[in-house]
Amino acid sequence: MKTAAADFEALKELANEAAELMRVLGNANRLQLLCQIAQGERSVGQLEEQLDIKQPTLSQQLAELRKARLVQTRRESRSILYSLGDGPVRAVLDMLLVAFGIKLPAQGAPDASAEPAPASPPPALGDAARFAHLGK
Repeated sequence: MKTAAADFEALKELANEAAELMRVLGNANRLQLLCQIAQGERSVGQLEEQLDIKQPTLSQQLAELRKARLVQTRRESRSILYSLGDGPVRAVLDMLLVAFGIKLPAQGAPDASAEPAPASPPPALGDAARFAHLGK
């Protein structure tokens, strides 16, 4: 199915919001954090252990994700647990999984007629494209 011109016109109205989302996702550490959190609630200690990101960097990146409302928190005893926010973050992560050939597009997806994604990402995409692998 082809995207209508009106859809792109509507997106122009949200250009600043979309650009900010892409800026936040443009950091490899933040993208890796989101990939872990997308698999279920995680504490700071779990994230530090799973991603080998040191505490100061981890706290800074989680604060950036909270500020952008891509993650939400809840307190359980002495721990703060992180989960994905209610916005477009899950849809964007799913789109990245399809774009990099990790996951097939959903049936009836708007871009089902587009060229299929390569089986694996090209080797020289840089830090912004390196992200944690979500289980198949």
